[in-house]
Amino acid sequence: MFELDHDLAQDIVDRTMAILPYNVNVMDSQGLILGSGEPERINTRHEGAQLVLANGRVVAIDEQAARCLKGVQPGINLPLLHDERLIGVLGITGEPEQLRTYAELVRMTAEMLVGQRHQQAEQQWRRQRCDDLLALLLSDEGDSPRLIDEARQMGLKPQLSRIPYLFELDPGQSAEALMTWLQSRYPDSWCVSASTASLLWCRPATLILDDQRLLEKLDSLGWKIARVAVGGQAEGLQGLRRCYRRVGDLLAYGREVLPHCRLLLLNRYRLPVMLWRHRSDDALEELLKPLRKVIAKDANGQLLATLRSWCEHDGQSQTCAEALGIHRNSLRYRMERIAEISGVDPLRLDGMLYLYLGVQLLPYNESPL
Repeated sequence: MFELDHDLAQDIVDRTMAILPYNVNVMDSQGLILGSGEPERINTRHEGAQLVLANGRVVAIDEQAARCLKGVQPGINLPLLHDERLIGVLGITGEPEQLRTYAELVRMTAEMLVGQRHQQAEQQWRRQRCDDLLALLLSDEGDSPRLIDEARQMGLKPQLSRIPYLFELDPGQSAEALMTWLQSRYPDSWCVSASTASLLWCRPATLILDDQRLLEKLDSLGWKIARVAVGGQAEGLQGLRRCYRRVGDLLAYGREVLPHCRLLLLNRYRLPVMLWRHRSDDALEELLKPLRKVIAKDANGQLLATLRSWCEHDGQSQTCAEALGIHRNSLRYRMERIAEISGVDPLRLDGMLYLYLGVQLLPYNESPL
């Protein structure tokens, strides 16, 4: 239920007194003055307002009547309504006959301000409730029928298939501003500010979108995005929660292993990301041994750079050699050297897989521990 407060009452007073040469008072539903052009009267009881509240009609008070009432000056007191409910009283000080021309216009203005404030409060409550609902839906308790039903009533469309994006923002960037832009630009989007420096955006899977162009668009608008992790299509809330965890792992993986890559796609890095989550487990030690041997003999980093290029170009000799700026014979020599040191052949599928996964788990400027 909407009620007048001091801030709204004083706002009504200030706006009306800016154009009227009379004092204005705004009283609540108990007759207490909340706002006034005479600050000393605030928080005092207005008996004229109590008459309006008791009878639900306009009360004009002349000099003689004012002397009989406590805390009252001559003037006109009008009921303030919101949704046909009496919520307070508007008082204008002065000779009643001189005020009648202004009174109804002032009341109409005051009720418009009340309506606007109520609408703003409703919108703010709705935004906050939607934020709370989204956080709950993405938590482990998010399958509650009551929550899902409320989400439908709020227009959140929990049944839609979605693709999660996790944005990591540079310091000083506003996640809330980016959230507002994404939701206004892409209908039925979900946005949750995971922290002050990150934002989860879940867009409908039916939306056709070029991720690279989106990143360029955000750059052009002045948002400084350090990197964004893009998940796969998620069906249902359980699938979306799983995919949310995956893009979190993908973002952490990209920060350590691919620091210069701003657009990270889960479909491309799914396997190394899965292993990165368990990078401290002893089970990965055997997987990393061949690469450790190469690094130990690679003083200038040439062999490691060759392996990275080999993996990036899917084992295509010509494109890999061109990317490295060397002849194919030189590339072949390096690959033979890698095979000799590591004990696995990168030209064979199993050997390439061993070395590929080792490279994918290696932080960009570090060696495995």
